[in-house]
Amino acid sequence: MGRRFDHEKLDVYQLELCFVAWADELIEEVMAKKLPRTRLTCDHLDRAGLSMTLNTAEGNGKRQRHIRGRFFDDARGSTGECGACLDLLVAKKACTPERIMDGKDMLVRIFEMLTKLVNRYSTEERVGEPEAEYRVRGLCGGDGSGLASRACSTTTTNDDNDDE
Repeated sequence: MGRRFDHEKLDVYQLELCFVAWADELIEEVMAKKLPRTRLTCDHLDRAGLSMTLNTAEGNGKRQRHIRGRFFDDARGSTGECGACLDLLVAKKACTPERIMDGKDMLVRIFEMLTKLVNRYSTEERVGEPEAEYRVRGLCGGDGSGLASRACSTTTTNDDNDDE
């Protein structure tokens, strides 16, 4: 096989492609029945499947961890939308619960895989100095004991200020 993008190597991406192909067949079946009020649900199922797959691909190409995690989280949200669309098609009597089980099984697995990716890439790593206490010298007394230095180095409440 020739060169591939990194996202093509992800198992979750490959499973998403399988789901989209499965969903396309379901959408064709439902649309062929010409039932009222199912077109929007089918359209949303198609768009959510595309969003899930495209967010996974785009997220995997991001270099910053938290941005990568955000795209995987968006893909996970679209996975839930796909599941809800399948439930709506059953509720609208456009298909049976048995007909959507394979799709639901794929979506649950996709959701689990994306959750692991979200958890892996959403951890915030703190960069910077540890907290430190700073004192300002020379403003009121020069030795660090003046009002300005106390205000900068400690947190006070109104009760603490009663004697000043």
